[in-house]
Amino acid sequence: MTAPTAHANRHSTTAAPATTRIAVIASSLRDGRMSPTVAEWVVAALQQSSGVHVDLIDLAEITLPDDAQLSPGGGPKTEVADRIDAADAFVFVTPEYNHSYPASLKRLIDWHYVAWMLKPATVVAYGVQGGYAAIEHLRGVLAELNMVTTRRCLGLAAPWEALDDGNRFSPADGTNKALSSALAELAWWTAVLTDARTNRPFPA
Repeated sequence: MTAPTAHANRHSTTAAPATTRIAVIASSLRDGRMSPTVAEWVVAALQQSSGVHVDLIDLAEITLPDDAQLSPGGGPKTEVADRIDAADAFVFVTPEYNHSYPASLKRLIDWHYVAWMLKPATVVAYGVQGGYAAIEHLRGVLAELNMVTTRRCLGLAAPWEALDDGNRFSPADGTNKALSSALAELAWWTAVLTDARTNRPFPA
C-alpha cells in the first residue's frame, strides 16, 4: 500500500466556531433613564469580541402580558421569549431603586423560567452609590433560577456625570477595564455552561 502523501488532507475543513449569543437587558422604564446609554456602552464592549452576537432587549420597547395570567414557572409566551431562549448568556443593566432593582426587571424574569436556567449572567448596576444593593438582590433571584452570576459584576456611581458631548457614557479607563474583566469572566462561564447543557444535561 502506498503511504499517504502530504497533500492527502488538503481538502479537509475545520468547522467554524459557534456564535455566542449574549442578550443585554436594559431594565429601566423611567423618563430620562440611563439604561439605554449604559447598555449601549456594554454592547459596544461586547462587539469588540469576534464570534459574539449581541441582542439588546430594552424593556421600554416590549409589552408583557397581564400579570393575572402569570403562574409558577412562567405563563403565556411573551414577545421576547424566543430571544431569551436563544441567548447563551445575559448582561442585566439595571438601576438601583429604593435599595433594589426595578419591578420592570422582576416582571421580565418572572414571565420566563426554563429559558434562564443553567446560563450565566453578569450585572451592570448604577445609582448614586453604585447600585450594589440591586446587584445583591438580583443575585438571589438568579440563583433560584439555576443561573450562575459572575463574581465580577459592576457598579457605576452616578454614571450621568460621565456623559460626553454626544450624550454617550464615557467613563474613566478603570471602569472600562472593570467591564472588560466582568465580560471576560462571563465569556468563560458561557463556554463552560454551553458545553455542559449540550453534553452533560442537568437531571430533570
